[in-house]
Amino acid sequence: MMDFRPMRRERQQLALADCIGLLKRCTSGVLALLGDGGYPYAVPMSYAYTAGRIIMHSALHGHKMDAIAQRPLCSFCVVDMDEVHPAEYTTHFRSVIVFGRIGIVEDAAQRLQALRELGQRFNPSNEMGLQREIERGWPTWPCCSSA
Repeated sequence: MMDFRPMRRERQQLALADCIGLLKRCTSGVLALLGDGGYPYAVPMSYAYTAGRIIMHSALHGHKMDAIAQRPLCSFCVVDMDEVHPAEYTTHFRSVIVFGRIGIVEDAAQRLQALRELGQRFNPSNEMGLQREIERGWPTWPCCSSA
């Protein structure tokens, strides 16, 4: 496992519990991968955070899937607060950046669980609608998971 550099402005660093709370509370972030030609590729994604993992849904093909296949290292940034303070010439913000490995969930039972977790995150009171949506797209829907 790689040791990541410490945050330069340590006093602004959130406690782990606050980071987890932010990841549980928010619903979107920016996934960053190494893309074509070695250029960074960053794409906004909806996600669910559960059991120490970030779960996202993806199309079967495209730049993101190619990047994951070529190099499964990623970072994921979630911004919780962004307040401009013009008189101070500054912005107050709160965010979390997660570094990890990303992969496609291949196991059918794990993929179904991930889809259910995503569905529960975004529409928690519609189990029948979620079931219909899963049946409509199964088994063509990949899920990505980052640890």
